[in-house]
This record gives sequence, C-alpha cells and structure tokens, in this order.
Amino acid sequence: MKTTLKRLALATTLAIATTTSVTADAKPVLLKTPIAFGSNLPALGTPIVWVSEQLPLVSGGQLKMKIYEPGKLVAPLEILDAVSSGKVNSGYSIAGYWAGKMPAAAIFSTIPFGPEAPEFMAWMYYGNGLKLYQKMYDDAGYNVHVEPCALISPETSGWFKKPVNSLDDLKGLNMRFYGLGGEVLAKLGVSTSLIPGGEIFGALEKGAIDATEFSQPAIDERLGFYKVAKYNYFPGWHQQATFFELLINKSEWNGMDDSQRAIISSVCKASVTNSIAESEFIQYQSIRSNMEERGVTVNKWSPEMLKAFKTAWEEVVQEQRKDPTFAAVYDDLHAFRENYKIWSSRAFVPREE
Repeated sequence: MKTTLKRLALATTLAIATTTSVTADAKPVLLKTPIAFGSNLPALGTPIVWVSEQLPLVSGGQLKMKIYEPGKLVAPLEILDAVSSGKVNSGYSIAGYWAGKMPAAAIFSTIPFGPEAPEFMAWMYYGNGLKLYQKMYDDAGYNVHVEPCALISPETSGWFKKPVNSLDDLKGLNMRFYGLGGEVLAKLGVSTSLIPGGEIFGALEKGAIDATEFSQPAIDERLGFYKVAKYNYFPGWHQQATFFELLINKSEWNGMDDSQRAIISSVCKASVTNSIAESEFIQYQSIRSNMEERGVTVNKWSPEMLKAFKTAWEEVVQEQRKDPTFAAVYDDLHAFRENYKIWSSRAFVPREE
C-alpha cells in the first residue's frame, strides 16, 4: 500500500511535468529552505524532503531546493521574519507559529474542533482559504508568498505523566501545547508554553513540564515521549487536520517565470496529497506498539471532558474575534463549514467503534 501511495504521488508530479515546462531563458532558482521540523520526522518533516526531490525532476533542473535542519540556519520561530527580510529566500513551517504577530495565522494551520482533512482542503483550495491566507500576510506587511505544502490527519491530544480523569486533574499542570488549543487549556487552569519539538523530551524528563502534545503517534514515537509520559489521550480535539506552509520571499517569487511558479504550486499541492496519505498510513503501528510493548495507557477523553474543551474553545473564539482579521477568517471558515454540513451529514457512513 505504501508503495502504491508513493507511485500515485510520483505519477502526479510526472503529470505536472507533461503540462508545464520552464522556458529556456528562465533563470535557475535555488530555494534555500530552513525547516521548522526535523526532516527525519515522518509526515511532518518528510514532506518538504519529498518536495525538494521532485522540484528538479519536474522542472528539468531549473528549480532546486536546499534544506536546512531546524536551527542550523534559522531558528524555527524566526523563519517568517527571515524569509520576509530576504535573509533566506524560502522556509517551511506552520502558520500557527506566527499567531503572536497575527492571531488569524493559527486558523490556517489548524483550529480546535476544526475541519478534518477533506473539508479543510475544500475550503483552502476552492473556498476563500488560500486567498485569505495570502491577504493576511500582505496586510501585515510581510514580503512573502505562501503555498500550503503538506497536510496531516488528527493528532494525539497529549502525553501525561499521570492519568487525567477530571478537570481538577488538569489544574496546575505545566504543559507544552500548540496554538489555539493552548488558549483553551489555559482557560481550564493549565500553564502552557510552546517549546520546539527537539526540546520537548528534555523538558519532560527534567520535570520542567508535566505533559506535552506535539503531533501524531508515529511522530511522537520518534521523540520518545512514551519513555517518560505513560498516559496518551485521544482524540486530538485541538488538531483534527493541520496544514504546513512553504513561504517564499515575494521578490524571489515575482522574479520567477509563470512556469516556475506553477511548478512550485503544483508540487506543493501534490505534497499535500502525499503527506496526508503518509500520515494516515503510519499511525496504527505506533499506537499498537505503545499499548502492547511500551506500557502506555491509551485513553479516550470522556464526553464530559470534550464538552468542557468545547465550551472553553467558544470562549477563546470570542476573545480572538477582537482582532478583525481573525474575525473575518473565522467567519468565512465557519460559514463554509455550515454549508459543508449539508453534504457531510448525509454522505458519510457513521464509523463503528
């Protein structure tokens, strides 16, 4: 199955190659791309590696990408500023990292109780998502062009050193948590911080934090959380699907010809397909290993806990709406989702437990 998925993605890029061609006088482009996530992390760092392999093949060598691991050239949380200023001409990250500068940025990566992958893609590519995404950066004065360039399916919602059976068990915890989900937990008495992936295990092991979320089981496995925190909770209410972005300095982007720009956009779109397939394929193996070999207790949140998360999320939304861009983007996505329910409530067979 994994081989079939890779062949499908390769066929997509070859199809792109037959319909796009770089003009003979086009200037070759080398994208120097610092990344926010290690290239060894499946479905998180591997998609941009795949993109770097496809670009020269599809463009006949006119487009190349050199990847720099997290912190080697630019720190993960500094990628946006580095690309905008021209320190580097591209970068691979997640929009939610910039929420402190632009509250709406979090929506373009993931939001609590948000859309699953097919719905998210529909809004991004055929709704107003991508247009609003670029407009956010333009209005904030950032000199970048954005391309959605990977997508993963739901995450685990946390690794804890002790079981969490009630809201009282959350109060007073120090926890690494991403994005708007962290705002939700703060409402429930959790002290949250955003720690880069490579630093999380050390913080857990030394007791600087009591719990963490980061990504999906197969990704968290690589970081070894199961060695320290033996209670893993689902579903990932805070991240049902997550987009990742390729940022390109706008002067660099405008200097490319139409074919080069089309190839980058098409390869990133193919990467979205490839990454969601990869992320769906690899999760069950890690969950099974955690339960059967590593002594991890895998729990599902009770309906009461999920209701509490949802109530706190609704409070966060009202606070975030004070930012006009957040309000405009959230309202657009919310309207799309209400319309999407006309389809989704009728089309899909309910899953059996």
